[in-house]
This record gives sequence, structure tokens and C-alpha cells, in this order.
Amino acid sequence: MQKKYTLFSPSRPPRTWALPLALACAVMAAGCSHTSQFAGQSQSVAVPEQWHSTAAPLPSSSPEDLSRWWQRFGDVQMSELIEQALQANPSVQTAQASLRQARAQLSLSEANRLPSASASTGGNRSKREPSSASNSFSAGIDASWEPDLWGMQANAVKAGEANVAAALATLEGAHVALAAEVAQNYIQLRSLQNRLRIAQDNLGIQRENQQITQWRVQAGLATSLDSEQARSSTAQTAAQIPSLQASLTQTGHALAILTGQVPAALELALRESKPLPVAPENLAMTLPADTLRQRPDVRVQEQKVIAALANLSAQERANFPSLRLSGSLGLSAATFAALGTSGATLATSIAASLSQTLFDGGANSARVQERQAAVEIARINYRATVLTALQEVEDALVQLQGDKERVVQLQVAQEAASNAQLLANQRYSSGLVDFQTVLDTQRTLLTSQDSVATAQAAISTDYVRLYKALGGGWQPLAIDGQVLNSASTQP
Repeated sequence: MQKKYTLFSPSRPPRTWALPLALACAVMAAGCSHTSQFAGQSQSVAVPEQWHSTAAPLPSSSPEDLSRWWQRFGDVQMSELIEQALQANPSVQTAQASLRQARAQLSLSEANRLPSASASTGGNRSKREPSSASNSFSAGIDASWEPDLWGMQANAVKAGEANVAAALATLEGAHVALAAEVAQNYIQLRSLQNRLRIAQDNLGIQRENQQITQWRVQAGLATSLDSEQARSSTAQTAAQIPSLQASLTQTGHALAILTGQVPAALELALRESKPLPVAPENLAMTLPADTLRQRPDVRVQEQKVIAALANLSAQERANFPSLRLSGSLGLSAATFAALGTSGATLATSIAASLSQTLFDGGANSARVQERQAAVEIARINYRATVLTALQEVEDALVQLQGDKERVVQLQVAQEAASNAQLLANQRYSSGLVDFQTVLDTQRTLLTSQDSVATAQAAISTDYVRLYKALGGGWQPLAIDGQVLNSASTQP
């Protein structure tokens, strides 16, 4: 049985608002029986209550603020480089532009929900023989509005809000990644300087031993074999220095690029050798769930799921009947000056149009299926990001614990190598061992010292990775004079 709607009675003149109102009621009644055919189930992830690694400290009820974790290292120059990079790095500037773009798109979606109006004015001159010419002038205002009866535009706004929140989280993620990259390069630079100093010190000792060996050969106390072995060992150590110097220069170039400068811009500032940045060990860990909440990449994927669901809901309503209301108010007169007088002719109109897609060849159905697939992809990506975040924290904790244990053993080896080198020199001077033993102990000592320096830098780098995995390195941002944070932009 079909329902009939009486728009107006022919026994009396229709009212100007009766037609649009009746059409709106008809459209709303026609769409009340529609229900969404898609109800996706979110893919949950079993988040552990605490970190599994034995290296993880017990979670604190008041975890520390990690927004400026690099200040915990106590290295002023590293902090300055990170702050400079957060302002000038192109990746951050790109993320800022993407955020502005998302905010503009949201404003456009919100504007589409409002009525639109336009004003026009014009003049016309016509002449028909043998009559005289006549002039006419007009001015008017036109307005139109498409009510959001089914929430299609509201879902578009919701998707826009989620996109803004995702863009903001992406910007925060750029801060997290950039701060960690600058810190890692800075730690590597200081480590290379330390390793270069160790190599140069050992080279100096080996050159002295080579000179002593030559004197002993001249005195008949040593053979030419000892002299050639000393010369070979010295050259091998000297060959390591250019490689270390090249890596040191390249790391300085990387830091300059990260801070938005030309490669050689930091050469003078970084030339002076400084101690390796060391992080304090009293880190108050957050719970896994809290870590996931503060990681920007997880929030990006979460907002993408929200946006995909909103876009799907909007697409499902695309085949609903749409109502468009329009009206105009106009004045016409023979002269332009008469438009504002009582002699002008007033013309008004109001109209309503109802449109409904009857056949589109299944195009909208295909679009709905595409949006459903987009929702599923967003959910899968969200789950994958959560799992990756949990893995990064656990891996960082395990690596940190392993490097700490490794440094302890390497320091024992270094102490033993130093003692062995002293004993070998003494015994060689007494003629109790050959020169090969001296060379072996020198190489072992150099290797041990270099390994300790490398492992100590690895511990500092492990802390950087851990801070990054915990989501540290961002705070509420000021863009275009407006302070933003993710919580304020989440729909």
C-alpha cells in the first residue's frame, strides 16, 4: 500500500512555506525505514598488563613526562640541536602543512552544511522600431539550502575532524622520530670522536715502539723482522683513522641536514670533542596501555578508522532522497535610482526540489563496498601498529639489558688487555718474549678499548630507542597561533 501526501488543498491558495515543508516531511518519512547494512566489528588486541622483559623497571603510578626526554641526558648541545631540528626540519614543516590542509578541508565540510546566498545586480537596454528605447535595472538576492536530513554532511564533518586529529598525531610522530634521529646521530658523533682519540693514542704508542725497535735493530738487539712487524702494525692502526674521520664528517653532515642547514654548517660547532651523553637509569616506565595512548602512530591509525567509518556512513546515505530549498528576492525598475523607491517592482519566489536516484548501474553500491574495504584496511593497520608498538618497547628493553651486560664484560677485557700490554712490554725489554707478543697485546688493547667505546654509545642509543618506543618527544603544539593537542581534536 502506497502512502499519499497532500501538499495543499486546491480550495484555497497555497502558502509559500507549505510546499517545502510538505516535501521535507515526505522525504523524512520515505527514509525512516533505512538501516545500515554494514556493522563492522573492531579488531581488538590483547594488551599485556605490564612489560614482559625482565629489564623493564616496575611501572610507576606517576610516570615521568617524556615530552623533552633529551634533557635527561644533560647535554646542552644535543638539546639545542634537537630543538632546532623540531623547528626547521623539512619533515616537520611538511607535517605542519598537512595539518593546515586537513583543518581547511574540515572547514569546507562544515561550510557545506550552511545555507548559501548570493547577490546580483544588472541593467538592460532594449529598442524596437519604431518605439523608443527602454531601460530596465534589477537587483536581487538568491539563497539555497540543502538540509542534512540523513546526516550525510554530519558524517563528512566527523571524518574531517578525524583527519585533523590524524594529521596532528602525524605531526607529533614527526617530532618523536626526528628527536630520536638527531639524538642517535649526535651520540654516534661523540662515539666516533672517542674512538678516533683511542686510535690516535694507540698510533702514537705504536710509533714510539716502532722507533725503539729500529734503535734495537741498529744496536743488534733485535732483528729486521721485529722492525717490519712494528711497521706493519703501525700502518694498520693508521689506516683506521681516515675511515673514522670520514664517518665523523658524514655524521656531522647528517646532523646539519636534520636541523635544516647545509652539510658543513655545524663543522665548527661540533669540532670540539665532548663526553658521550649518558642517560640516567631511573626511568619510570608507563604501563603498556598508557604507552599505546601516548604513541602518535597508534593515534594516527585510530583516527583513520574513525574517518573511514564516517566516510562509509556518509556513502551509505548517498542514495537517500535529497531536498533542496531555494528562494529569491528581487527588485526591478526603469532607472537604477528607482530600485530603492516605492516605484520598484518586487518579485519573490520560494521553491523546493526533491531528488532521488532511481538507477545508477550499481555505482553507489560499489562505492559502499569500497568504503567497507577501506574500514577493514584501517582496522587491520591499527592492529598492526599496536603490535609493532608493543614489540618496539620490548625489543628496546631487551637490547638495553644486553648491552649493559656486554659493557661490563668488555670493561673487564679492556682492563686485562691493558695489564697484558704492560707485562708484554716489560718482558720484551728483558728479552723474555718476542716482539710478536708485544704486537698482539697492543692490537688486543686497541680492539678492547674500541669495543668499550662502541658499547657505551650503544647503551645511550638504546635509551633513545626506548624513549621513542614509549612515545616520548612531543607536547601540545602551536600552529598558526593556535595551541593544539590530540585530545582537543578527537571527535
